[in-house]
Amino acid sequence: MSLTKFEDLLENDFEGNRTDDVDDVIYGGYDYPEHRDRVPGLTDLLTDTSATDHDRYLACLTLVAWGEPAGYQAVREATLNPRDTPWYDLVVDRKFSVDSSYGQFSAAATDSRELSEEKGSSELRLETFRSLIRIADREYFEEKLGDYLDEAVARACLPDIHTVISRGLGSIAAGVPFRFDIATQLVDLANSIVVVDEESAVELVLQILRAAPAGRTMAHAVAAVHRAKGPAGQVLADHLYLSGNAHVRALLAERG
Repeated sequence: MSLTKFEDLLENDFEGNRTDDVDDVIYGGYDYPEHRDRVPGLTDLLTDTSATDHDRYLACLTLVAWGEPAGYQAVREATLNPRDTPWYDLVVDRKFSVDSSYGQFSAAATDSRELSEEKGSSELRLETFRSLIRIADREYFEEKLGDYLDEAVARACLPDIHTVISRGLGSIAAGVPFRFDIATQLVDLANSIVVVDEESAVELVLQILRAAPAGRTMAHAVAAVHRAKGPAGQVLADHLYLSGNAHVRALLAERG
């Protein structure tokens, strides 16, 4: 029996073994330069409207993970109308029962750093992160955005992070309903820029906590205290100690 395009590309590892775990192929690509031979087929699969949404999604995820321009471009185009992609709601988070595909793309873009440098696509990788950040006040990232931004990306995307947090705060103030924990996601984003602009990052965290002082959000804000080196971190630590629950205070104690 002949293999389907998907099986040939993503259900055979680089040693010729069949696998039902696509991660074997995706992560195997980091060790096998032969992964490049599969890029044209994956690019065709990504744009093949006769293929299943599942197959096109995994083709896109693989291309992003391998630092390929076609994958980066597909994600950037998807973020223009985030809920109109063929695979939207295909990957659903168990906690909030919402789409989490953009978190998967963020994780794949993070993993693609070395290959993007080898392939000269680092700028496209950065623009992909910028596009993902810009929808972080609307789409759920399953804690795979703020903590996944390296310092260079956080620095380059600083204005975008400020803008999306400001927009998210406006939605919270207006009582816009969310199906996921938007405040905590915004805190994670603010945490990512502590090493870039500590004072403004802490101020953003404090604004979010004043707007949505939930225990989970405060617990995530402890990361900003840990990363801070100046007096702003102590201001945040004091706020969390006075306003937080026992779990938050325990986290602060663990981090000194």
